[in-house]
Amino acid sequence: MDVRQMRNEALGKRVVKALESRNMEAYYTVTKEEAVKKALELIAEGSTINMGGSASVREVGLIDAINEGNYVFYDRDKAASPEEKQEIALKAFTCDWFLGSVNAMSEDGVFVNIDGNANRVAAYAFGPKNVLLIVGMNKIVKTEEDAMHRARNEAAPINTQRFGIDTPCVKNGSCFDCKSPDCICCQIMVTRFSRIPKRFKIILVDENLGF
Repeated sequence: MDVRQMRNEALGKRVVKALESRNMEAYYTVTKEEAVKKALELIAEGSTINMGGSASVREVGLIDAINEGNYVFYDRDKAASPEEKQEIALKAFTCDWFLGSVNAMSEDGVFVNIDGNANRVAAYAFGPKNVLLIVGMNKIVKTEEDAMHRARNEAAPINTQRFGIDTPCVKNGSCFDCKSPDCICCQIMVTRFSRIPKRFKIILVDENLGF
């Protein structure tokens, strides 16, 4: 174990305890493979699954594993029309599991998510029986204020750039609190506690995942 891994493991274990204090279930894993193994231990075969546009979930290989397994995965990327895509998105509210990540998380377990269409933050807030989040250690920051700053000034500009749309953050690399028609920062959600015990399952991974 190198010194970076030592630091991340020490920090990760502390974040796990912080999340548990917020009525959530949390785990720390070292590799992508361990993260997928833990996720599949949690998700029962036959479960209905939905997700937002999470790069982290795809990067660890969880979607590939789900597609190869015995699950009912509502994949909006396979929709043949905007209407079908909307119909799939709405299934998030009645599914067994919703998969995603965070834009940033503080060391004391508060996480921030920014959304344009609100399908992701809406599902985090209400609906699916379980919300499983894959979170790379690159998204862990010191405080809730730092989490908000990372979400707005790092995650949001990068996500906007990959969508190829025209906003001030695309041109300048950080948030300008814009009211552009293409703005993806329409909803900003801070999650600090789960009223339903263990509805959130969070798997921290000692990897750089997502944005």
